[in-house]
Amino acid sequence: MKKTIITRRSLLKKAAALAAGSAILMNFPARIFGSASGKKSRVILIRDENVIDADGKINAGIMQDMLDKAMLQLTGRSSVGDAWKDIVRPSDIVGIKTNVWRHLPTPPELENAIKKRVMEAGVKEDKISIRDRGLLSDPVFKQSTALINVRPMRTHAWSGVGSLIKNYIMFVNNPSSYHDDSCADLATLFELPVVKGKSRLHILVMLTPLFHGVGPHHFNKEFTWPYKGIIVGFDPVAVDSVGLQIIQARRKEYFGEDKPLNPPAKHILLADTRHHLGTADPNLIELVKMGWKEGVML
Repeated sequence: MKKTIITRRSLLKKAAALAAGSAILMNFPARIFGSASGKKSRVILIRDENVIDADGKINAGIMQDMLDKAMLQLTGRSSVGDAWKDIVRPSDIVGIKTNVWRHLPTPPELENAIKKRVMEAGVKEDKISIRDRGLLSDPVFKQSTALINVRPMRTHAWSGVGSLIKNYIMFVNNPSSYHDDSCADLATLFELPVVKGKSRLHILVMLTPLFHGVGPHHFNKEFTWPYKGIIVGFDPVAVDSVGLQIIQARRKEYFGEDKPLNPPAKHILLADTRHHLGTADPNLIELVKMGWKEGVML
């Protein structure tokens, strides 16, 4: 049997390696990696009545300002630069998971605002990809160390709502395999090797949400409204939960009565109670509301 000799030199070498590993984790606040502290999930809702004009055009400057203010509030940092350094570091390879559904895509103005801040945090442009489909063949997404999840909220024929949790369904070759039982187990997408542990930020677009529809490819502009907001957080379940509350409130306002989604958006609750991905209970969400207050619905 080979005898292992432990020397002072080997102990110092192991200690140095441990310190280096700890330093990497310490570069990011614990809130990004999750915490057992029992603290509420912080979610930022910010709105601006001027972000969209009467013709539906998005003001890129206001969009950037909304994102910046939300990030300062979310991270508690005093500068936008420091806030984004909490999210990514220069060595990261960053996939910005967007959504290209033609009726209600992630707006380029928001995509560009995110990319700008990621690059200012030190990430090289060729290490950033903004994409929805074809992720498994995208060189950046295949090698990604960090993901930013951003998409508009809308009603959906299979899952009740298309949400941040559902946005990762393009990380599999067979999305339809997740459609059973109203897409109840979408949270398991976050356990995929290409995804697990990489999500740094989640942004739910609530500029003109779709609150009602029938059928798999439904879209009727009558069932959208200028909510003019975004919801930002580290917990995708908590962000989706807030977005769902707004959708349900708008449905009640529009139809004059409680009108449950069909099918129900059960994947959001089950992401919490079955899969423990995050917090769906509004009582356990610290919601910070910023900006335009009229018609906030919460």
